Amino acid sequence: MLYAAVQICYNKKRQLKERRTSMKNYSEDPGRQYHIQVAKGEAGRYVIMPGDPKRCKMIAKYFDDPVLMADNREYITYTGTLDGVAVSVTSTGIGGPSASIAMEELYRCGADTFIRIGTCGGMQPEVKSGDIVIATGAIRMEGTSREYAPIEFPAVPDLTVTNALVDAAQKKGYPFHTGVVQCKDSFYGQHEPEAKPVGYELLNKWEAWKKLGCLASEMESAALFVVASCLKVRVGSCFLVLANQEREKLGLDNPVVHDTDMAVQVAVEAVRNLIWTDGKKKE
Repeated sequence: MLYAAVQICYNKKRQLKERRTSMKNYSEDPGRQYHIQVAKGEAGRYVIMPGDPKRCKMIAKYFDDPVLMADNREYITYTGTLDGVAVSVTSTGIGGPSASIAMEELYRCGADTFIRIGTCGGMQPEVKSGDIVIATGAIRMEGTSREYAPIEFPAVPDLTVTNALVDAAQKKGYPFHTGVVQCKDSFYGQHEPEAKPVGYELLNKWEAWKKLGCLASEMESAALFVVASCLKVRVGSCFLVLANQEREKLGLDNPVVHDTDMAVQVAVEAVRNLIWTDGKKKE
């Protein structure tokens, strides 16, 4: 009986793997991934993932010898090196659907360690504009992750990547917070909930997240954390706090900060940390 159960489990895993690897490639160039248009060997093991394609060139300046590998739709990819190791930056566009596509296709190109960077909106009074938020978990108030895992499954980042981000923020001396972030699909559902037919639900849940200590709101981490769990790869997230609508409501100082360079520097330093740590493991 035990042997039969093990055999059934093995067969199911094999069928799942075959289903994944046998998917038709819709790209005009069969050697490239359909959406990101990157081929095997063109992406590094480590990938920084901003949402805005315009940030890719800025991030690539921190690499040695960066080369533009692909520019297709919302996906721009540069690859260079850090400390002699291949690293990449790939933009994802806005939201979980496009971010999950980028992770899936980069994984097929050989990447296995991802750092999502971007902006977020603070939710607790102590989370100020210009601060860094490093996610230790994400609320799955979005749709993409539901096509990967039951809603009961938690959206959590890799601990090694998260610790690398924390170490990087500490080394840089930047103000930062660690904790849970909320992920949604609708920007205007957050900022104009009263105008929506389901505003009652949006407002009630927003208040619940605040009472539970949720630090900030953004749009990609929950999907990326769950997809990474499915693919058995590593991922972490760090964000610049653009502003905080809760501080605004309380009459507190709330400037809008657009410069994401601090978050970029934290991500780059975290990649260096991971390269060093991974290298020591091989010794």
